[in-house]
This record gives sequence, structure tokens and C-alpha cells, in this order.
Amino acid sequence: MLTQKSTSRNPWAWVPSLYIAEGIPYTLAMTVSVVLYKRLGISNTDIALYTSWLYLPWVIKPIWSPFVDLFRTKRYWILLTQLIIGATLASIAFTIPASLFFRYTLAFFWLMAFSSATHDIAVDGFYMLGLTEPHQAAFVGVRTTFYRISMIAAQGGIVILAGFLEGMGYPIPVAWSFAFFAAAGAFLALLLYHALVLPFPVSDRPANCDPSGSFTREFLHVFLLFFRKKGIVSILAFLLFYRFAETQIVKIVAPFLLDDRSSGGLGLTTTEVGIIYGTVGVISLMIGGLLGGYAVYRNGLKCWIWVMVCAVHLPDLVYVYLSQALPNHLYLINLCIAVEQFGYGFGFTAYTMFMIMVSEGKYKTVHYAMATGIMALGMMAPAMFSGWLQEQMGYQNFFLWVMAATIPGFIVTALIKIDPEFGKKGDEVMGS
Repeated sequence: MLTQKSTSRNPWAWVPSLYIAEGIPYTLAMTVSVVLYKRLGISNTDIALYTSWLYLPWVIKPIWSPFVDLFRTKRYWILLTQLIIGATLASIAFTIPASLFFRYTLAFFWLMAFSSATHDIAVDGFYMLGLTEPHQAAFVGVRTTFYRISMIAAQGGIVILAGFLEGMGYPIPVAWSFAFFAAAGAFLALLLYHALVLPFPVSDRPANCDPSGSFTREFLHVFLLFFRKKGIVSILAFLLFYRFAETQIVKIVAPFLLDDRSSGGLGLTTTEVGIIYGTVGVISLMIGGLLGGYAVYRNGLKCWIWVMVCAVHLPDLVYVYLSQALPNHLYLINLCIAVEQFGYGFGFTAYTMFMIMVSEGKYKTVHYAMATGIMALGMMAPAMFSGWLQEQMGYQNFFLWVMAATIPGFIVTALIKIDPEFGKKGDEVMGS
């Protein structure tokens, strides 16, 4: 029988670590893999195309999200998928030095991505089941912050470690293999921690199927309810196009920073990229996320939505400047990346809260997974061709195109309807 202690642990004991665990495999698959393959000599076109396919598990996760809702508990799924992710990280480390490394590592990255997407379903559902709505609003900045800390550990720490080993004279494949072994060890440590500290919320139990109907009917019912929401067209447009410009940058920033100046890049070392993009940039993004969460908590999403959409898009101008001027001053490059990442962190809060808002209801876990799956589709399609587009246009023209691609984000924001009170809780949580 569950004790009161096991059902009501302090959220600070588990929310931060869960979102660290959620962010590490995603960051390794989507961002660190780009740096890895660039250092191993893969072209920008192939990097963007094949690593963008890793979004697919997040795109299609709504298809199997009802299984997470209908079978076992969210806590069970969290621990199972963390075990698989740790094992796949070790497998990637083993296969990086292999002659067919691109094929093998992509296969393990895909398995890790599938497990990570399932892990996301369970974690996000556990977050909503284990916290009251006021605490969900209060902790949205916290979860985003610790998600960003995981990005520092992965996008910064792993890349810096690989760069350090490269500088020590280790061959590039060996250096990166050691770095991924370190990631595997750290992730398995998180698994052990969560096995000990995760609470057992009373509401964390399999959803009841209608005994008079079949599983397939129940599955389709849960799935279709999302598309019957009021204003679904504008909801889908927002989820698909709010980050249309940013999704094209994400696969190109690391190659731009690493490519030599004769190719239009900034010619930075692996370690410098780890510090600038993976550490300074992520810290700025984290601060922006914290301030964004607090702003929504104090005044509501509707009050800040237009400030946030501007914060996401306008700082992309720094890449236009960097590609045109090609500065060699590291402090200036750091400042530019920090400004862009701060704006993105602040503005992404609106996206997170919007997904929570449209997911409210009996099947909030499944519907939130569907929202994030649609978000992933909006990221996958533009990112797949960004490498080819950059190689055809060059870095300078590519970043000019990105600025034009920010226009849809403003249009879809004007289409959505937001409750003026959503996310705004005054001092209710702070005083609890």
C-alpha cells in the first residue's frame, strides 16, 4: 500500500532530474550528432537530411502514445525507456570507430530517438498527473530550465570533452567514442536515481478502456478527440509554423561555426563550439526560459504572446551579421549566440504553455503527446532540406532566407485564441 510520503514528494526532488533525463537523448540525437558527423567528415546535406529523420519518432509518437496511457503506469514507462536509452548510448560509443560508423550510429540514434520519444510521453504525462494546475504553471519555467541544463551537459559538456580529447591527440573517432561512453554512464546514474525518488501519484494508473468497446475503438476515439477541438485549424497552423525559421537554423549553426572561413564559416574548434553554442548559448536560453515562465505565471500567456513571438524570431538577425562580417573575436561571437538563444528561450515558453492549454481534458497525456508530435513534424520537414539549401545558397544567403522564413510565425500567432487567464495564478503558488 502506498504511503502519503510516496505519493506527495516535493516536486523539486524529481521535476528537475526528469527534464534533465528528457533533454539529454533529444539533444544528443538532434544537435550533438550534427557536430559528431561534421567532425567525421559528413557533408552538410547528408547531416541535415539524415539527422532530421531522427525527428520521426517524435512525429509519430501520438500513434503509440495511447499505449503509454492504457498500459502500465507512467512511472514504469519512464524507468524502462531510461534503461534502453542508456544502452543505446553505449552502443553508439562502441560503433563510432567502426568503418561503417554512419550506418551503425544512425541506427542506434534512431532506436534512442524512439525510446526518448516514448520517454517524453511518460514524463510529460507524469508531470501533469503529479502536479496541480497551479504548480504546472509555476514549474513550467523550472522544467524548461533543467531541460536546458541537460543541453549544457550534452551539447556543451560532451562536445567539450570530445574536443579536449581531440586536442590531447586522440583520433577523432576515439575521442567521440569516449565522450559517448561518459554520456551512457551519466544516464544510467539518472535511471538509478529515479528508481529511488520518483513518487507514486494516485492518478498514475492505466486509463480505463470502455468495457463495451474494443481497444481499437478506444484508441481511435482518444486520437480523434484532439482533432475535434475548437479552432483546430489555427491550433495546427501554430504548432507547425511558429518555429518555421528556427527549425532551419538548428541543423546549420554547428556546421557554420565549424566550417573554415574559405567556406563561409567561422572556423571554430570543436571545444570552442562546445563552449559558445553548447554552454554560453544554452545558459542564455535557460535564463530566457526562466524569465518566460515567470512572465506567463504573473500575467498570463495572452499578455506576453506577441513579445514572445518577437523574441523567437527577431534575434535570428545575429546570424545574418555573423555570416556577413565573419568576426574572429570570440567574445563578440559569444554575445551574438547568447542574444539569439536568450530570445528563443523566452519565446519558446509561449509554445510550451500553448501545448499545455490545448491538451487539457481527460486524455491530457495523449493529447500533449499529439501536440508535441505535430511540433516535431513542423521541425522535421524544413530541417531535412536545410543542409541542401545552405549548400546551394551559401551561408550568407541562407541566413537571409531564414529571416524571410520568420513571417509565418507572426501570421499563425495572430490566428490563435488564448484565454486571458490561462497560466496566470498570481501569488497562489508562491504562497503555498
